[in-house]
Amino acid sequence: MSEGIAYQNKDIEFKLLSQGFKEKSFHIYGLDIPKIKELLPTNLPKVSADEKRIDNLFLLEDDTIAIVDYESDDKESNRIKYMNYIVRVLERYYKEGAGIVNIRMIVIYTGDVEEAEDTLEIPSLTLRMEQVFLSKLDGEPIYQAIKQKIESKEQLNEEELMQLIILPLTDKGKEKKQERVKQVVELAKQIEEDEQQVFVIAGILVNSDKFIDKSYAEQVRRWLSMSKVFQIFEEEKQEAVNEARLAAQQEFAVKMIELDMDIVQIMKVTGLTRKQIEELRDSSSITK
Repeated sequence: MSEGIAYQNKDIEFKLLSQGFKEKSFHIYGLDIPKIKELLPTNLPKVSADEKRIDNLFLLEDDTIAIVDYESDDKESNRIKYMNYIVRVLERYYKEGAGIVNIRMIVIYTGDVEEAEDTLEIPSLTLRMEQVFLSKLDGEPIYQAIKQKIESKEQLNEEELMQLIILPLTDKGKEKKQERVKQVVELAKQIEEDEQQVFVIAGILVNSDKFIDKSYAEQVRRWLSMSKVFQIFEEEKQEAVNEARLAAQQEFAVKMIELDMDIVQIMKVTGLTRKQIEELRDSSSITK
C-alpha cells in the first residue's frame, strides 16, 4: 500500500483489499494478463528513507509478480523509479530463497496522459512497461450505468467493481478527480452487499491516494472503520491478539510453576486465574 494509507487500521484495510482483489482481472483496463492470485504487502527494502512505496503489488495466477503504479504525468524520472521498484522486489524474493522471479511493471496513467513510451532501452538493460491509459475510458457513461444498477438494487459484477475503484482516475486534473472520488464513494455507500461496498471504497482510497485531498480521505477512512465488515475484521484481529497474549502468559506461568513459585505471585505476574494456573500445572504434569 501507499504511504498515505499507513494509519492505525492499515492491516485490516489490507485484508479487505486482499479478499476483494482475489481472482479479479485487469481485463477491464485493457490488460491481457493472468488474474490476481494475491495482494502482496509493499514493505520492501528501501534505498532511501524518503522513497515512495509501490502503489500495489500483486501475485498473479501464473506466479509472476505485478508491480502497479499510478501516474498523472509521464516523466523520465519515473522510469528510474520503476527500475528501483523492480530491484527491490527481486532483492526481497531472492533473499527469501525464491531465486529470480518474473516481474511485470504495470503503469496505469490517469486521464491526464494520452500516450507514453513503453520501453526504456540502454546498453546495459531494457525496461518494458505494460501501460493502461484511462484517458481512453469515458467515465461518465460508466458511472451512470453502474449508478442505475445500484439504484435498482442489482448486484455488481467483478468488472463493474474494478471499474468503480479506478473511475476517479479517468478524469483530468486534481479538482475533477476529487469531485469524482466523492461522487463514487457516495455511490459505493449505496451498494447493498457489505463486502463489495468496503472493497470499492478501500480500493478508491488506495488507487487515488496520490491525487485526493488528505482530509477527505481520512473522513472516508473513519466511515470505513465503522462499517460492519471492518468491525468483524477488527474483532478477528483482537481475538488473535488476545490468543497470542494468553499463550505467552501461559508459557511464562509454566516456567514459574517449574521454579515452584507461589501461586499468588504467578497470578500477579501473568494475570491468570488460580484455576487457569492449576489446570496448567495438571496438564504439564508438574508437581509441587
